[in-house]
Amino acid sequence: MIRKTHPAVEMYAQEYRAGQLSRREFISRATMLGVTSAAAYGLIGVAAPTAARAQAVKGGTLRINMETKALKDPRLWDWTELANFCRGWLDYLTTFNRDGSVTGSLCESWTVNDDATQYTLNLRQGVTWNNGDPFTAADVAFNFERWADGTVEGNSMATRVAAMMDPETKTLASGAVEVVDDHTLVLSLLRPDISVMAALSDYPAAVVHPSYDGGNPMDNPIGTGAYLPEVSEIGVQQILVRNPDHDYWREGGYLDRIEFIDLGTDQSSILAAADGDEIDLTYRTDGDFVETFDAIGWSRTEVVTANTLAVRFNQNFAPYDKREVRKALQLAVNNATVMDIAIGGMGIPAENHHVCPIHPEYAELPPLPHDPEAALAALQDAGLADTVFELQSIDTEWQANTCNAVAAQLRDAGINVERNILPGATFWNGWTEYPWSATEWGPRPLGVQVLALAYKSGVPWNESGFANAEFDSLLDQALGVADADARREIMVKVQQIMQDEGVMIQPYWRSVYNHSNGRFANVDVHPFYELSLHDIHMIG
Repeated sequence: MIRKTHPAVEMYAQEYRAGQLSRREFISRATMLGVTSAAAYGLIGVAAPTAARAQAVKGGTLRINMETKALKDPRLWDWTELANFCRGWLDYLTTFNRDGSVTGSLCESWTVNDDATQYTLNLRQGVTWNNGDPFTAADVAFNFERWADGTVEGNSMATRVAAMMDPETKTLASGAVEVVDDHTLVLSLLRPDISVMAALSDYPAAVVHPSYDGGNPMDNPIGTGAYLPEVSEIGVQQILVRNPDHDYWREGGYLDRIEFIDLGTDQSSILAAADGDEIDLTYRTDGDFVETFDAIGWSRTEVVTANTLAVRFNQNFAPYDKREVRKALQLAVNNATVMDIAIGGMGIPAENHHVCPIHPEYAELPPLPHDPEAALAALQDAGLADTVFELQSIDTEWQANTCNAVAAQLRDAGINVERNILPGATFWNGWTEYPWSATEWGPRPLGVQVLALAYKSGVPWNESGFANAEFDSLLDQALGVADADARREIMVKVQQIMQDEGVMIQPYWRSVYNHSNGRFANVDVHPFYELSLHDIHMIG
């Protein structure tokens, strides 16, 4: 039986009223189970926030600094920058908002059965593709077939919809998607999964037209969005222009032109461009430059997030295949100290298990030990006291600084460390293959989502080589539990396994920032640096 409101939602409301849940936690939990954002706020007697909207001016050009990357099949996307350019013409079924809620986009609403094995998706009516075709449930079914194809190398969407895949064929299971009518479809899962609707907001989940057959989506840019791509010069710029021939399905698409200008990762270059009136908005502002941009009079926005840097060990390479080595290196590092040195304390210390306190299912564990002497002794016992451990990182300042701080603590403990800082183009060519390196991970609404993407055995984005059958089994159990409090009981064990196995050094959770020159509205930084291009407009 499909319920209009999932039975767990009222329990969450009671927990909020009893002071056991924050507002953000309640809104996040309720909306992922199909409650609208407005209704979720209403359940707890709070007025839904409304943005103070400045007068929207039609027209104008927005200039954003952002790295430009070679386009490819959306289900293979591994960077938000790819999605932000293509958001001009490709939309999503759901949206992950700054307040932690997951709300409808092309999918207007949905309902979930009690055990999260069946979802009914109600698609928005009156939407057309920019070639004139109506947007229908058959189009969405086509996308699910693509997303659930685990035979395609690098398709991380297959991880996100794994509960709909046939384990034998690694493709969409028979009967997993039923088209009921032009605007309704039912998802029938092989096992419970409470993360589905949140996963459909993730950046590789862009909805493509049934004529799309892979490759560069700019070659034939059929989409439901208000813009069209005009230029894509990798390493230089990417440009979107408003599509005058498309009746966009919602209010928005105000700008004439959006220019993504590639200034690299050097924040000094971005600051110079801002000071010289060459850009209007920073894609992100990092480290000490947050205060520097404040000083030139630009407007700062920030958001608390589960963004982090995983200084992970790749267990496919010696000596990181040895648990005692990984644990020893962890033991020599104080995460709070790394946070203070590397990002000026602008965050909260993390706990080496990749579940954030803002995730609904986060379980508090005992404090991490820090014992440099014991760390060196453990390496001596393993016969590796003279080993030189090489730590790779990208040259982005805050990431390089983080790895430098980790290396400095290890050296203070008497451990030999060599640092290797690489330009982005070099680093990302082999980001899953370094024996020891650091990777930025963006936030997801649920902790179980991140763990499933990054640490389940054999998934495309598992860069640590971590493979643990007990962990996989417990995580599958957690993905099937809608009640976050009950899920937390499982997560205690999941997080503990991550710590006990020494998967990574994870120093902190970062707050994220951007800055603008004040000429545009709706440019506040998103937890995942997502740009709501259709909402941005000049201020009248």
